[in-house]
Amino acid sequence: MSGRRILITGAGGFTGRHACGIFAGLGYEVVAVVRRPGTAGALRGVQAGGGIREAVCDLGSPEQVKQPLQAERPQQLLHLAGLNAVAGSWQDPIGYMNINVMSTLYLLDSLHRAGLERRRVLVAGSMLGFRLRDDEPPRPAHPYSLSKTMQTLAARAWGVLFRLPVMIARAVQSDRPGPVERAVRSDRRAYRPRGAGRDVPHFRLSSTSEARDFVDVRDAVRAYELILRSGTPGRIYPIGSGRLRTLGEVAARFEELASVPIRWRIGPEADTPPVSLAQPSVLDLGRPDAPPPGPAAASPVDMAPMRSLGWRPVLPFSRSAEEILAYFRKEADSDEEERRG
Repeated sequence: MSGRRILITGAGGFTGRHACGIFAGLGYEVVAVVRRPGTAGALRGVQAGGGIREAVCDLGSPEQVKQPLQAERPQQLLHLAGLNAVAGSWQDPIGYMNINVMSTLYLLDSLHRAGLERRRVLVAGSMLGFRLRDDEPPRPAHPYSLSKTMQTLAARAWGVLFRLPVMIARAVQSDRPGPVERAVRSDRRAYRPRGAGRDVPHFRLSSTSEARDFVDVRDAVRAYELILRSGTPGRIYPIGSGRLRTLGEVAARFEELASVPIRWRIGPEADTPPVSLAQPSVLDLGRPDAPPPGPAAASPVDMAPMRSLGWRPVLPFSRSAEEILAYFRKEADSDEEERRG
């Protein structure tokens, strides 16, 4: 062991599981903060490496938040926990503010009160936040955007007020693109050869032309580790791949890899006919894993802060898509074993 102890919140989530495995593989002593006991055993399966143990804690309780910090006294804190569903934020806007903003402040305040002011902290922000300007009213797209904007503002300000080395990471979508992820989950539930008697699942995309930046979750976690080691307190670090992919291109790749047929309804209209995006006639892109005609569109993500630390993404999207399917299929096998057992 390197003697570096890191406390990772949100350890039971998709990114959190990968973060625990990767940090442990790098020699960190990982304290995985989870809401329910018994998660740490599953975390070890993400990547080879020991040194992971769990701490059960409700981050919405200021009293509970103190306990793992006082008991473990970590050298670093990676705060990944939070609510991140846009639709859910409309249903429970106060809950989103409480979890995303107040749990962050409970953690930072507990560090200060425990005498851990020199511990380096990285808070996972969001690209879906909005800019605050004095000359115009705030214009968040949804309550989730407001909660993440306020989280970033509060965390940076708290760091200044109480001299805590707090940094913010804003990663683009970590290869879990909305309805595409639901298609992956459908594939794992229906994991059998194509055409084996199952209904063909249909999923809706807002469009095939909307473009986003996707980065492999493992590249994002490598960026987190580098920021915690070498980042400048108070700074925001955007994390992306450097190029844009259309939703149609992404969905087509998953459809091509899926073990069951998948069809897509494009646009908001309920009666649009389902189509296969793996057909060249639909996307006019040729093979989905081939580059689109012309040069790839550059991502608007400012890569300069991460480049200054020597980071760049190394995992290609095609590999990410294959391994996302493998990850959820393995999860499905585990779920099935639990039901049978």
